[in-house]
Amino acid sequence: MKKVNVALVRLLQFIVFVLFTFMVIAYFGAMVLLPLDAIALLIKLLGVIGLHGFIGALIAIPAVGYVCMMVYKMPDLCKLVIDTGVDLMKTGKARVEAFNEIANAVKE
Repeated sequence: MKKVNVALVRLLQFIVFVLFTFMVIAYFGAMVLLPLDAIALLIKLLGVIGLHGFIGALIAIPAVGYVCMMVYKMPDLCKLVIDTGVDLMKTGKARVEAFNEIANAVKE
């Protein structure tokens, strides 16, 4: 019965590990994809106004680049975004390691 309990704890540990890994990848992936999405939306918006897609891209890419540069120049904002992701990783690591103590207690 102890082996079943240990296997159950390890299964839950793996599920928590996968969950936090997905959240960290989704968080940092969103940080990469947000500017690309803003470019795509601006190109579509300029297309609705009547500009061709190529001309819209020539306008949208520098506009989004400028906004990204302004965000980059705000050190507190960049630090906050990165620290939030790092805190998410640290929390996930702590939660996964907490299962080791439970597994050791079940073994005994």
